[in-house]
Amino acid sequence: MKFVDSCDVDVVGGKGGNGSIAFRREKFVPFGGPSGGDGGRGANIIFAADEGLSTLLDLTYARVIRAPDGEQGHGKDCYGRGGVDHIIRVPVGTQLYDRDTGDLLFDIDQPTTRIIVAKGGRGGRGNIHFATPYDRAPRRAEPGEEGEERHLRLSLKVMADVGLLGFPNVGKSTFIRAISRARPKVGDYPFTTLVPQLGVAALPDERSLVVADVPGLIRGASEGKGLGLEFLRHLERTRVLLHLLAHDFGEGRDPLKDLATLEHELKNYGTMFEGRPRVVAINKMDTPESQELLVPLRKALRAQGIPLFPISALTGEGVPELMEALWRRVDMVRRSVAVPADEP
Repeated sequence: MKFVDSCDVDVVGGKGGNGSIAFRREKFVPFGGPSGGDGGRGANIIFAADEGLSTLLDLTYARVIRAPDGEQGHGKDCYGRGGVDHIIRVPVGTQLYDRDTGDLLFDIDQPTTRIIVAKGGRGGRGNIHFATPYDRAPRRAEPGEEGEERHLRLSLKVMADVGLLGFPNVGKSTFIRAISRARPKVGDYPFTTLVPQLGVAALPDERSLVVADVPGLIRGASEGKGLGLEFLRHLERTRVLLHLLAHDFGEGRDPLKDLATLEHELKNYGTMFEGRPRVVAINKMDTPESQELLVPLRKALRAQGIPLFPISALTGEGVPELMEALWRRVDMVRRSVAVPADEP
C-alpha cells in the first residue's frame, strides 16, 4: 500500500431542505389552514479515528467531499428527512489544518476521537410556522441553509512509543524486521527506506511497543536535505527516541560524530524533542574488531547520561536487553515519571 501522509481536501456539509408551502384540502374541513412541514437538516461530515488505517491514500482521490442534503418538507405537516451523516475514517495522528489561514483546527490523536468537521445546514421552516390571527393562510416558507464548507490540509503524524532514527544503512529496517512482523525493504544501498515503517514489538507478559522507523537522516536534514525533513515530524509524538548507530558501514563514520549530528538536526528542527528520553544502540557488533570500539564509546556516552546497548539486528544479539530498556522508559513516560539519566 502506498504511504501518503499529507493531502488537501474540501469538505461541504449537506444543505438543509426547504420548508414546504401547503394547505389542508380535506372534505368537510373548509379553510383547513397551512400544513407545510419543515425541511430536513443537512448531514454533517465527521472525521473518525481508525486504528486500522496508516495512510491518507484514500482521501487523495476525493478532492471535494459533500454530505447528503436534507429532504424538502411535505404537506400534511410532514417534515423532510434529515441527511445521514457522512463519516470519514482517518488514521490516528491525523491533524486538520485550514488551508486558507494555516491554523490547526482539529487533532485526531486518540483512537476514539470523532469530530464534526463541517456542519450540515438547518432545514427551512414550512408555512405552518407562519400562521397568525391576521394571516391564517401564509404563503411563505424558509429555504434550507447551506452546509458549512472548509478547505482542509490533512497531515499525518504517526503515533508510536519509540522513534527510531539514524543515518542511512545503519540497519534500521533490519532492526524493525527483527523485533516485529513488519517487513520493510532491506538493501545494501543508502535510502532503502523511503517511507516511515511501523512495527509492533511483542515483549514477554503480553507487553508490546510500537516502533516507528523513519528514512535515514543526513547532515542538513532539518534544512530540507535528503528525506529527513519530510518525515522528521513523524517523530514528534514518540515517547522515546532510539538512536541507532553503526561502527562502520562502508564510509568510515565515527559513531560519536554521527550521534552529535543527529542531535544537531533534532535541535534545528524544533524544541519538541528537548527533554525526551534517549537510548543509543550500536548495531553490527557481531564482528571481533567492533568490540574494541565499545570501551571509548560507552565512556563518552556515560558522561552524557545516555545508556549504550551493543546489538546485532542480524543475529538478534543484545536486542532483548535493548527492548526491555525501551519498555522501562516508555512505561515511565506513560506514567509521567521522570526517567533517571543513568537508568540502564
